[in-house]
Amino acid sequence: MGPRTPIRTLVAFGAIAVAATTLAACSSAGSSAGDGGKVTITYQTENSPGTTDAAQKFVAAFEKANPNITVKLDTRPQGTDGDNLIKTQLSTGEEDDVFLYNSGSLLQALHPDDTLVDLSGESWASAVLPDFKNAVSTDKGMYGAPWGTSLAGGVMYNKKVYDQLGLTVPTTWADFIANSKKIKDAGIVPILQTYGDTWTSQLFVLGDFANVTAQDPNWAQQYNANDPNAKYSKQPALQGFLNTQDVFTQGLVNQDYASLTNVNGLKELALGTAAQYPILSSTLASLQQSNPDKVNDIGFFALPAQSAANTRLTMWEPNGLYIPKSTTGAKLDAAKKLVAFASSTEACDIQAQATLPTGPFSTSACKLPADVPPLVNDEQKYVDNKQTGLALEFLSPIKGPNLEKILIAVGSGQSTAQQGAALYDDDVKKQAEQLGIPGW
Repeated sequence: MGPRTPIRTLVAFGAIAVAATTLAACSSAGSSAGDGGKVTITYQTENSPGTTDAAQKFVAAFEKANPNITVKLDTRPQGTDGDNLIKTQLSTGEEDDVFLYNSGSLLQALHPDDTLVDLSGESWASAVLPDFKNAVSTDKGMYGAPWGTSLAGGVMYNKKVYDQLGLTVPTTWADFIANSKKIKDAGIVPILQTYGDTWTSQLFVLGDFANVTAQDPNWAQQYNANDPNAKYSKQPALQGFLNTQDVFTQGLVNQDYASLTNVNGLKELALGTAAQYPILSSTLASLQQSNPDKVNDIGFFALPAQSAANTRLTMWEPNGLYIPKSTTGAKLDAAKKLVAFASSTEACDIQAQATLPTGPFSTSACKLPADVPPLVNDEQKYVDNKQTGLALEFLSPIKGPNLEKILIAVGSGQSTAQQGAALYDDDVKKQAEQLGIPGW
């Protein structure tokens, strides 16, 4: 779904077996270590233009601040090819001295305890926020530093419509439905659904996961272990399916839900012909292209739980910077300096300028620019208030491939929430078995 594909799990928001292209980042190739106190290290990033451009600026700034260290920039393919390349290089001891990669379950597939350097004792580590720390850690260490900003799954809403109708941001599902009915009475589409882009059907479930963990902090661990109580056909995870059904049966979605696309849905939200849209915050970039003059009219809130005490914003964390265990000696010292530099004011600015921030930074060392859209500041408030939680994909490698189709059926009245949840439990089981997950 979107960038990264915004949600790796949604459109699935990967990287391999192709040799990386080497780009000399700044100065000479240099010797591998210590020529008159100088050292050369390598940094690997993805080969997308935006990512490479930011990496070049990052390396240039670092080299200027550290004239005795030369950084050679390597790139790798995106997607599965890139994933496989990293795994191969780690297994042969040929991985770059620092590399950019996913956080969460894809990182766990690299067996970080065996392959990566523990960075938990570094000076910048204390500023890393809990969600990202959880996404790059095991019981034995913390292995990554954040690069870029996070994104969230929740509800984009038109603030002007809310103001005109005297509505306040809902903190419970009952409040959300009550607001939606008032919006409908005013002749405005209350809730957008855009099944013309099938991945968007999943937000009521995937974006609700922080609410699940607020009620059961061990749910993801039990889900991974095939615990019969951690199933989508049972509460608290069932609620996302029930919510998908609820908004349809109460007639609160747009009539063209089956064909409307994400891009056109965002336009309707911007123009105020629709008021609320359950979606990823990363889609703000599309809205900025289509309706730049309306960006400041859009706010963001968490998908409400049944109880306000359990309402949390579900977060998708950014990529991280990692150091393989094959990096040692003077190179390791230099690599640690490069990773630490990512938390510097200059590097934070490079990250913020690389792409439009659509969520908060994952370290308190970096501050959002003063001119970020209001939507991002809304997300930041949940972070500041410690009312966030990780999306399931950062805690589990298991996602059934048919979720979006199942939820379209539920969200269009073709099946009930309970039927859809049961189908998805079967879908998950098949996927877990295919992946060879123990206990399935």
